[in-house]
Amino acid sequence: MDRVRALCYLIVMTTCCVCTRAEKALVSINTNSTDGVSGSGSCPIKLRPADSTFKPGVQAVLEKHQTALLMLLGFGGFSIILALIHNAVRKYVFHDEHNLDTTFDAGGNVSLSLTAVTVASQLFWPGDILHSATLTTKNGIAGPFWYSVGIIANIFIFPIFSVQFKTKAPGAKTYLQIIHARFGKQAHIVFCFFAILTNLVITIGVLLAGKATIQSLTKNASDEYSVLIMATLFGSYSLIGGLGTTFYVSYFNACLVFILLIVFVVKILHNTDAQWKHVGDTSRMYQAISCIEGPPDNVDNSFITFRSWGAFLYGIIEIFVSSAVTYCDQASWQSRIAAKPVQGVWGFLLAGFIWFSIPNVMAVTTGMAYLALSSNNGSHLLMPSEIDEGLVTPLIAEKVLGSAGGILVLTMGAMALMSTGSGEVMALSSIIVYDIYQTYIRPFRKELGSIHCVLCGRTKKYLGKRQMMSGANDTSDVCTCIDVSRCRHCMEDLSHNSSKVDFHESRPYMCPTHGRFRHYMDFLFEFKNWCIVMVTVCIVPLGLVVFESGIDLNWIFYVGAIVTIPCFPPVMLSIVWVKATSQGLIAGSLCGLAAGIIATLSAATMYEGGLSLFLINTVQDYSILAGTCCSFGFSLLVCIVGSLLTHGIRTPDDAQLEWMKMYDIDNPLHPWEVNFREDLKGFEYEDRPTIHQMNHAFRTAKYTAYIGGACAIGLFAVVIPGIMASFPVMDETQFSMWLYFNQTWAVVMAIIVIIAPPAEEVVRIIRQCRRNRGIETMVAKGDRETNELVVKDVDHLGNSDTTPAHV
Repeated sequence: MDRVRALCYLIVMTTCCVCTRAEKALVSINTNSTDGVSGSGSCPIKLRPADSTFKPGVQAVLEKHQTALLMLLGFGGFSIILALIHNAVRKYVFHDEHNLDTTFDAGGNVSLSLTAVTVASQLFWPGDILHSATLTTKNGIAGPFWYSVGIIANIFIFPIFSVQFKTKAPGAKTYLQIIHARFGKQAHIVFCFFAILTNLVITIGVLLAGKATIQSLTKNASDEYSVLIMATLFGSYSLIGGLGTTFYVSYFNACLVFILLIVFVVKILHNTDAQWKHVGDTSRMYQAISCIEGPPDNVDNSFITFRSWGAFLYGIIEIFVSSAVTYCDQASWQSRIAAKPVQGVWGFLLAGFIWFSIPNVMAVTTGMAYLALSSNNGSHLLMPSEIDEGLVTPLIAEKVLGSAGGILVLTMGAMALMSTGSGEVMALSSIIVYDIYQTYIRPFRKELGSIHCVLCGRTKKYLGKRQMMSGANDTSDVCTCIDVSRCRHCMEDLSHNSSKVDFHESRPYMCPTHGRFRHYMDFLFEFKNWCIVMVTVCIVPLGLVVFESGIDLNWIFYVGAIVTIPCFPPVMLSIVWVKATSQGLIAGSLCGLAAGIIATLSAATMYEGGLSLFLINTVQDYSILAGTCCSFGFSLLVCIVGSLLTHGIRTPDDAQLEWMKMYDIDNPLHPWEVNFREDLKGFEYEDRPTIHQMNHAFRTAKYTAYIGGACAIGLFAVVIPGIMASFPVMDETQFSMWLYFNQTWAVVMAIIVIIAPPAEEVVRIIRQCRRNRGIETMVAKGDRETNELVVKDVDHLGNSDTTPAHV
């Protein structure tokens, strides 16, 4: 371990000017000889364990009926109203309220700012409110910063894969559809297992964090009460509005979280009337915290330094851990591919800046207030187990703000619960609908190959053209299905059914080409509703079993990452590497899983108690680091080597055919080309653009993802910590500047979050209304070419431009 620590120290020195051990010893000697910062003889203070002097612990401030009213009728009721508003917009503006794909991709054209707010909101777990403050009490001011950097690093990297996903498989709704299209049944089943496992890990983590928040602030709240509240909250508006509603609710959640965050900052750091000593004034807080003896891995054992080995190590671990929940969770892909490539890339970059301000500011504010009050008290205010449960923030809210503080924390927790929990419900439902039910249980056509048309079962048109060019004479087995945009029978079906008031009274579809498939999609739309209900109901027994098992948030979060991160390299390679194969990806994921488990257990045996203290030692720092590194490393290595040994790519033509497997993922009733038509003006193509045209059209988005992501990571991982770590221990001025920097950041992000999304959404709705009026006018004049586009404009999300497909 000493060699590992020495190597990591060398890395820290190159990025943030970390001091040598000799400097640390010299500073320590000087500190002891001068009796601390104040020179009063009272420094440094070694905090005693919690006692009864300050009445430690969080006191419940709400009755059960008050919590139920606040969360169910307050937040849940308001969310349902937002769901109904979203449904009305989709029905009367975009005309796709009964579209299955819209349920899971929100129309595929979400605005930049709404994407950013949703990404930030869904990554803002209840654990971020609780756990980030815990890190402040353990590692000092550097703890929440490196925690945030570890997570936003993946936020800034994700646009690279997101833009690849949207340009290479624009019709896919889940990343598992790519696995199935490229690698077949065996690989698809393996990664369905990993996807569901990841979804369960995150859901369990959300349930544990929600339970801690609800029970700490609600009197006599039982496990059953807590899980019923959460399940109702997750499933209610997901059923009504689908994924699109989560974007609207995420905006509402983010606005409320920022408002409450600013309230916390003002009340704790700028409240001169605060009754508690050392709270309400930055100077007094600094004097109190600077006298506390901090962790031994920090320079001068200080809480007010960025030169913290423990915090830096935690940031490295968090990079691996967050990658598991970012790239292996369908909820992450689902929300992020709902936007077009350009909006998605910029939305991600903005999301990183938005998300950074929330846990970092909250943790510094409440964590530093906890240390200051503990210094005044001479002992911790919470027991070690309570600190690990994440009760620092609820305690400070209660002590400084009274019962109103408890309501604020519960409100923020409920906001995070709704965004993350509903996203997981939608993600698991989409996997069941698209990748299990539609693929294996009730497919439209059984044993359908990737080269066959889903409507008629014959060879796809572009493959038939290739056969003709190669000299083949028999083309009788080539698809001749008419495109839906030119199908008069579909136009008559849609025109007749749209005139019916009751959707269920619509007549059967009469189109001989698309009619049966339309019936099939209508059935899946109804099945989707039952699926969301079943997933929501299953949350209740899952939560009760987890609560009874005794595992905590810390354990499930980190151990869960170790067993799910082997899925990350295969998913990444399936999107960006043409030579990836089924054998390589399966072997890589399974070897990574085995290596991660073995490494974690081996490292855990090196701690006192070994595996007899299983739940404790398997989440020690070096156990997690060993497990995540081995899981990721072995998975990536075996995937690459296995694929190189088994791939069949020999020519550029082979590579083109391989990418076409992803490119062919499409819904013939709602072609993805319609959604991108406005971005492809100036390109000439027949039914859809070529891969080369898509790459050219979104070339700027790819460059932005690479350059913007690298610059953002450099800012947070090198520039900011390098500047702050140039000070061995912050003085009062530097401490105040850091606090004001974080507060200013939060205010600027709050302004963007509150103003930008509704402005963009209103503009988008107005543009679509004008487009609808223009189409209606041209139809009334009998424009034949426009009539051919009516099907697309009515039936395909309303997002198409009036420009013909053959530009």
